Amino acid sequence: MTDTQSKIAVVTGAGSGIGRAVAVELLRTGWSVALAGRRVETLEETAALVPGAPSIAVRTDVARPEDVAALFGATVDRFGRLDLLFNNAGTFGPGGVPVEELPYDAWRHVVDTNLNGAFLCAQTAYRTMKEQTPQGGRIINNGSISAHAPRPHSVAYTATKHALTGLTKSLSLDGRPYRIAVGQIDIGNAATEMTRRMSTGVLQANGETAPEPMMDVAEVACTVRHMAELPLEANVQFATVLATAMPYIGRG
Repeated sequence: MTDTQSKIAVVTGAGSGIGRAVAVELLRTGWSVALAGRRVETLEETAALVPGAPSIAVRTDVARPEDVAALFGATVDRFGRLDLLFNNAGTFGPGGVPVEELPYDAWRHVVDTNLNGAFLCAQTAYRTMKEQTPQGGRIINNGSISAHAPRPHSVAYTATKHALTGLTKSLSLDGRPYRIAVGQIDIGNAATEMTRRMSTGVLQANGETAPEPMMDVAEVACTVRHMAELPLEANVQFATVLATAMPYIGRG
């Protein structure tokens, strides 16, 4: 990318964790960023980490079509176009609940956020990128190691992350005529508030509880920026970034 000053991104779930790390990485390297999340105060805290960088905070529930439409409308009104969507907002749902005990409302909440919300944001970004001049842009979906292999008692989260892979592939195919590049990053054990418990002990597939290695979330942010700054003629279709020694490769 030759001129990051002209590049405009939307980051969902930007008030904490991976979303905050990616938003900060983009802001500090010259991007303009629309920060989306449920709480404006945490979005403003994210913006304050890079004083003076061009950003807007937009309260957004990604499961609500009207909120998503307002988010992208505000982005284009403020910055003029859209070059990147980091489709990051998501939830684990209730942890440690066996499938036979998972309430339907809890299942629905995870599906509405992780899958329906990702679809709504991707669909609206796609329309924007298709219609703008110059045409095109990039969508990066935040998958998970769970898009490949589940953890115990994670049926809703794992199902939505597998579905997100199908969303990524379909969008990537359909975006080709319009210079819309779509990829996915699958992340394992990045250190955030949401994953802090993993360093002290988490249920394993064999029924034991054990601590797991973690990695700095900044490494994820750098990977997303690398994917984002490729020319549209190149695409990282799938990237897996994980703590080197976490129990993923080789577990059975």
